[in-house]
Amino acid sequence: MCLAIPGKVVEIDAITDMATVSVGNVKKEVSTALVEDVALGDYLLIHVGYALNKISEEEAANTLRLFEEAGMMEVME
Repeated sequence: MCLAIPGKVVEIDAITDMATVSVGNVKKEVSTALVEDVALGDYLLIHVGYALNKISEEEAANTLRLFEEAGMMEVME
């Protein structure tokens, strides 16, 4: 089973196809090579250092809420 986590894009490096995403209080650098047209403020599903696709802010919030209810957000903060 794979687990992809939603993160908000807070910084982009278009030259290297990398972005910094924020998940709770954690910032993580991820590759955006698999996703087109990534912009600041986008929400991405991330897995092992790669952005898999864009999702809506609503979907990201719902997923993070479910993670929090399951007690998983403590690990990410």
